[in-house]
Amino acid sequence: MISKSKKLIYLFATLFLLLLGIQVYFMYKTYQVKERDIYRTINERISNFTDRLENVHDSQEMKSDSLQKIIIQYYNKEISKKEFIHHFMEDRKASREKLNHYVDDRLKKDGYQISVRIQYNSILHLPDSIKVIDKPIVIYESKDKVKKPKITSTGTWRTSSTKELKGKDSINERDTFFVTSQTDFEIKNIKSLVFKELTLLFICCIILLVSVLLLYISTIKNLIKQQKQVEVLHTIVDNISHEFKTPIATLKIASKTLKKGWNPETLPLIDRQISRLENLMLQLHKDEMPDEMTAVTPEDWDFFVQDLAFTYPQIDFKSENKVTEKLPFDKNLMETVIKNLCENSIKYGASMVTVSTNILSQHLEIKVSDNGQGMESRELKNIFEKFYRIQSNNIHNSKGLGLGLYFVKKIITSYHGKIDVSSQPSKGSTFKIFIPYEN
Repeated sequence: MISKSKKLIYLFATLFLLLLGIQVYFMYKTYQVKERDIYRTINERISNFTDRLENVHDSQEMKSDSLQKIIIQYYNKEISKKEFIHHFMEDRKASREKLNHYVDDRLKKDGYQISVRIQYNSILHLPDSIKVIDKPIVIYESKDKVKKPKITSTGTWRTSSTKELKGKDSINERDTFFVTSQTDFEIKNIKSLVFKELTLLFICCIILLVSVLLLYISTIKNLIKQQKQVEVLHTIVDNISHEFKTPIATLKIASKTLKKGWNPETLPLIDRQISRLENLMLQLHKDEMPDEMTAVTPEDWDFFVQDLAFTYPQIDFKSENKVTEKLPFDKNLMETVIKNLCENSIKYGASMVTVSTNILSQHLEIKVSDNGQGMESRELKNIFEKFYRIQSNNIHNSKGLGLGLYFVKKIITSYHGKIDVSSQPSKGSTFKIFIPYEN
């Protein structure tokens, strides 16, 4: 079941990472689309605005023909390049101011921080295809310089004028110049604009991912909780089934003894085993268990050993009980500890088992020693594990599920005690238990 749970966890992790990757890819593509859409919108607005400026400027040029005169003068070398650029820039001054006002005021009000640069890349005299300028001329650039232009648009237009020559023949001579322009711009706050517009989408994606993750965590917690409940139930059932063995065996022997003849010690023994069976049954119905535990009395320690001796008449049991007071430990749990330790000794070949109990400085000391097969030192660290059985000494002849010592350790730990084991092969084993208590 644990292996299956791990596979499901790995499967979910893989699918969740796949979903996360799809969401990230989707958001990235959406971001790119939105970024292009914003740039396209701004490009159209700036292009429309500059086109209107050009139309106004062209209509004025048709009246004054000032730009054409400047270009012709420069072409005819009547003015220097420096003078040409100065006159050219002055001719565009009004348009620059309007564009600057549009970028700094109108677009900023809409939340855009834009850098724009407009330049003329070439000016050609068409009749002879001679270049008027040898490098681009920047006619407009915003205060924030364009560093990485995202969109570049180009445009072309012509200038022309007619000169009438008087003489024998009347001829119209047309001086035409072909101008190529380029507009570069970038939006400085494009990221914030895109995120602002996609905030709702990002929040929905994050909520979706978090919801899936929380749902999975909640499911895992419920599964772990249910698994723990199942494990507790299995532990109880294993414990009960294990503990039923001795009372049933004892009652069988008592029944046979009564059939042979009357024995005054048999009836109290039967009463104790019946009481033990009832307590084991109550563990399956915790709501019916009494509120107070049954504390262990000094004579109970002797009864524990006596009942075992009655059940296993072939084993020599010795009891060394020095406890003279009632102790705050559950009688049934203490009987389980003694019984499981003794039966473990019997299972592994002991013919003699000694049980001693004593009080030392507010600690209960229990010692169970035997003359059984003993254990290798490497086995000692594993003997208290659930379902563990010794891997030597012909294990197949030793019946059991490996639960006895596991329950002993669990009971001792619940009382904040400790248990030590010493053992040698063919020389037997000794279990020492120390449990603190308060009067």
